[in-house]
Amino acid sequence: MKQLRIHPVGWNIILGTLFSRVSVSMSIPFLSIYLTQVKGVSPALTGIIVSVSSLAGIVMSFYGGYLSDLFGRKIVMITSVFCWAFVFTSFIFANSIIAFFVINALNGLCQSIFEPASRALLSDISKEENRLKMFNLRYTAINIGVVFGPLIGLRLGSAKTALPFLIAGLTYFLYGMSLIFSFRKFNIDENNRKEDKTTIATAFHVTRKDKVFLITLFGVILSISGYAHFSTTLPQYFAAKMEDGVTVFSWLLVLNAIVVLIVQYPIVNAMKKFPPIHSIILGNILISFSLLFFSFSANPVIWGIIVIFFTIGEVLIFSMVDMLVDEIAKPGLKGTYFGATGFNRLGNVIGPWLGGMLLSYFGVNGSIYIFFILFVTTASGIPALFLAKKLLDKSKRSKVDATKSHGM
Repeated sequence: MKQLRIHPVGWNIILGTLFSRVSVSMSIPFLSIYLTQVKGVSPALTGIIVSVSSLAGIVMSFYGGYLSDLFGRKIVMITSVFCWAFVFTSFIFANSIIAFFVINALNGLCQSIFEPASRALLSDISKEENRLKMFNLRYTAINIGVVFGPLIGLRLGSAKTALPFLIAGLTYFLYGMSLIFSFRKFNIDENNRKEDKTTIATAFHVTRKDKVFLITLFGVILSISGYAHFSTTLPQYFAAKMEDGVTVFSWLLVLNAIVVLIVQYPIVNAMKKFPPIHSIILGNILISFSLLFFSFSANPVIWGIIVIFFTIGEVLIFSMVDMLVDEIAKPGLKGTYFGATGFNRLGNVIGPWLGGMLLSYFGVNGSIYIFFILFVTTASGIPALFLAKKLLDKSKRSKVDATKSHGM
C-alpha cells in the first residue's frame, strides 16, 4: 500500500481549514438564530441576510478562480485570507440589518476568492493519483471543525453574542501568517501557469461552452439548495418549534459532522469505482427524501436518524464534486473551473430564501407543506444530473473511439 505523501503547504492548507472551520462553525450556523431572536429580524429577512453571502460569492466566484490562474495562487490566497479576517472581526461592530447584510456579503466575496485558489493549489501540488485523497482530507478537516465548532459556540452562547466572530477573525489572521511562512520556506513553482495566461473573455467562453460542466452545475445547485436548509431553515424551524431548539440543533450539527467522519472514507472507497456523477445523483436523492421526512416527526431522536441519511447524501455529493471538476477542467484553467464551481452556491441563496419565505408564510405548524416544497425543489436537480451523466458517458465513448482510430 503506497503511503500518501503530502506537500508541507498542503498540510498548512488542511490544518488551516480545520481551525478556521472550527471558528466559523462557532458563529455562522447561529447567525440566523441570533438575528431572529436577539435582533428581532423576521425569518424572511433573516434568510436574505444569510443568503447574501452566497449571492455575493456567486457574483465573484468566476473571477475569484480566474484571478488565481492569472496572478498565481499565493498572492491571491494571502490577500483574501487577511481581508477575510477583517470581515469576521467587523461582525462584532454590526448593530443594524444593513451592517449585517454588507458584512455577510463581504464574507461571501472573500470565500469566493480564497477557496478556489486553495483547492487549485492543492491540485497543483498533488500527484494525479493522490488528488481524490487530498480533496477528501480537506473535506475531513472541514467536518472535524464542524464537530467542535457548534459545541464551543453553544458554550459561548453564539446565538446571543457576536464574540465568536472575533475569534474567527483572529483565526483567519493566524492562518494568513502561517501561509506567508510556508510560501517563503517551501518553494512552489508557478511559472508554468503564468507563461500561458488566458484572458477573462476566453476563460468565460470555454466554461460557457462546456455543456457537461454547465448541466452538472445546474444539478448540483439544486442539490445544494437542499443541503443549505440544514444550516438555515432547520435551525429557525427547531428554535420556533421547541424551547430547547437551539440545543437540539447544535447536537444535530455535531451528529452531522461525526457521521461524515465515520462514513466519508468507506463511501469514497466504495464510490471511487464509479464515475463521480453517480455519487452526486445518489446524494441528491438522499437529501431530498430526508427533507421530506423531517415533516413527519417532532421527535429529536427521529430527527437524528434522518440527519444520518441526510449526511450520507452530503458526503456523496461533496466528496466527489471537486474530483469531477478536476477531471472536467481544461488545461491552464483549473482555477477558473474551481471558481466557476462557486456558482453552485446559488443553491445557498435559493435554500435560505425559500426556506425563510415558507416559514414566514406557513409557520412551524405548516411543516408538511414547507418540507414537501423543499423536497420537490431539491429533487428537481435529479433529471439534470442524469442528463449530465448521459453526456459524460457519450464524451468518454467518443474519446475511446478517437484513440482507437489514431492507433490503427
